[in-house]
Amino acid sequence: MTIKLILAAAAVTTGLAAPTLAQERVSIGTGGTGGLFYVIGAGIADVINKHLDGTTARAEVTGASVENIRRVAADQMTFGFSSASTLFEAAEGIGPFADGAQPVAGMAYLYPAVLQVATTAGTGITSFEGLDGKRINLGPPGSNAAVLGQRLLEAYGVFDASKVEFLSYTEGVAALTNGTVDATVVLAGAPTAALIDLDAQDDMVLLSLDETAIAGMFEEYPFYQPYSIPAGTYPDQTEAVFVVNDPATLFVNANADPAQVEALTATIFDNLEELSQVHPQAAAINAADAPNTPIPLHEGAQAYFDAQSSN
Repeated sequence: MTIKLILAAAAVTTGLAAPTLAQERVSIGTGGTGGLFYVIGAGIADVINKHLDGTTARAEVTGASVENIRRVAADQMTFGFSSASTLFEAAEGIGPFADGAQPVAGMAYLYPAVLQVATTAGTGITSFEGLDGKRINLGPPGSNAAVLGQRLLEAYGVFDASKVEFLSYTEGVAALTNGTVDATVVLAGAPTAALIDLDAQDDMVLLSLDETAIAGMFEEYPFYQPYSIPAGTYPDQTEAVFVVNDPATLFVNANADPAQVEALTATIFDNLEELSQVHPQAAAINAADAPNTPIPLHEGAQAYFDAQSSN
């Protein structure tokens, strides 16, 4: 056998023996395709696919926070999106998770999702006290908006179950403009499309909370945060509006591999400029705020943020 044939045979044998390197599959629990969780989740998947070697990521369409938590906890997905309130309840085993606490850990605070309570100048309503006896849309049934909206109305003593509706944000704006309801809520980053549309159609009024009046609510529900929507966020908004923030967060299984979590966290936060292009709200994501999750950070995420703070 010639030397060329020997070398060729050796190359073939080596090629057959060498295992194909498997791609690490990362699945990201988001929400419905029309929601911000999915839009930003798809952007995160693209960033991971582009910048983390040996990894294939995909954003999964889901029912959002509760489903994401249960599936990540069951190792059916790698990490997911959740509102801060739902993630806190999962870790504590309360609310939708009264059947048992879930093994979850924080990965990152992403961006504010604030409850905006809107009415119009024609209703004459200028404060939460003015909602007493009025018809109010609290958002989709069972949604975080509906839960938070009810808690706020109860804090002001103006909640009346016979006076509330549970409509989508788009339906709520339509009901407000045609007089079916007197106020409607949206839980989202500001500005948000539904209220931009309302402001274009009518003289929108955003109701501002009295921080003293709801101080007890922040004590009872520590996962909520105070937030101020700057004046001019909407054209008809001439003053800052004080609201409640139920932040969007990323989380992982508490038992996830620290090295993988650190690598994923680094890939996301080392490429924020690229991620910010997918949606204006993504531009609010930053490493300084990211550790402020409602439950303790996973050690892999903590390692990344600790390294950043020491640089």
